[in-house]
Amino acid sequence: MAMTVDELVENFDFFDEWEDRYAYVIDLGKKLPAMPEAEMIEENKVRGCMSQVWLVSEMDRAVTPAVVRFRANSDAFIVKGLIAVLMELYDGQPPAYILETDALDVMRRIGLDQHLSPNRRNGLVSMVQKIRTIAEEAAQAA
Repeated sequence: MAMTVDELVENFDFFDEWEDRYAYVIDLGKKLPAMPEAEMIEENKVRGCMSQVWLVSEMDRAVTPAVVRFRANSDAFIVKGLIAVLMELYDGQPPAYILETDALDVMRRIGLDQHLSPNRRNGLVSMVQKIRTIAEEAAQAA
């Protein structure tokens, strides 16, 4: 199950230095579950990212309320770490939760936004928009 926003912020508050937070993000990315090669295809790419980012989702209706399950990967370590942070926030959550939880605000609270290059920040925004679009579509289908 994903972490709450407060748990995620608390985990990052443990680190005083940006370099330590950066290393933690990369470590989270290394722990991201493997994505099958067959899913790392053009149609699963997130547009707007300089690095390659693949994202797939499916609705899990075996639980109530139904939740969205995500799988994602990137060819860049820091981006893979950012994906891992987003997965902590959103994987296994109902569409309504995803839509009401502002990942960019969470990134600000944990201090990541100010340390991302403009290109990385644009990629992060693109990933969040894609996740929100998936959640909107899932909410409408429900």
